[in-house]
Amino acid sequence: MRQFVVIGRDVPTDPDAISLSDIPGAGRLDLLCRCVSAGVFLSHGIRESVRVHLVIDDAFTATFDADTLRHLHPDERNVAARVRDALAAKADAIGHMPADVSPGVGLRRMGLDATLDRLVGDGGAGSGGRGPDGTLVQLHEEGDPLVDAAPPSDPVFVLSDHHDFAPEEAESVADHAERRLRVGPELLHADHAITVVHNWLDTDGYAAY
Repeated sequence: MRQFVVIGRDVPTDPDAISLSDIPGAGRLDLLCRCVSAGVFLSHGIRESVRVHLVIDDAFTATFDADTLRHLHPDERNVAARVRDALAAKADAIGHMPADVSPGVGLRRMGLDATLDRLVGDGGAGSGGRGPDGTLVQLHEEGDPLVDAAPPSDPVFVLSDHHDFAPEEAESVADHAERRLRVGPELLHADHAITVVHNWLDTDGYAAY
């Protein structure tokens, strides 16, 4: 399983504030939609064993599960409509129980820290970075080069939107992460970074094509 956690700090939690005619105006929701598409889609299909988690305003997490997704298309408008539908169902997200939005899409009443706890527990440096379901890796411009790292098993990659990690976000990620990696010498958009990571994993660390 490959998982990506993307922090969307400015996306409104009110579904009525999301206009499909102005997706960038909804806190750069367009970038988060591209992250979903980069995470779950191939050229003519959907990847297996991939989940993308969008942490919205540190209050809700919308999850896209590639194994059970149905009728999702890679364009931003289609993905944004699913995010809006997820937020419209937030009353059904009780405690940490998810609201089922549509096949493969769910919403949990969880911010970043609770989401990382759910995915990797307290799997920080003291426990080898391993939690119940995966190894947390922060994608960051000051990390070690991706090309020099060995692909982890069941990785959970966390990255920010168009903002840098806020201090409290960086602290939470550091508490959970095993390591910090950078995808290349230039700064990339979050969705492009996800594509690079997929290629790195698809090729077993650039070792097999």
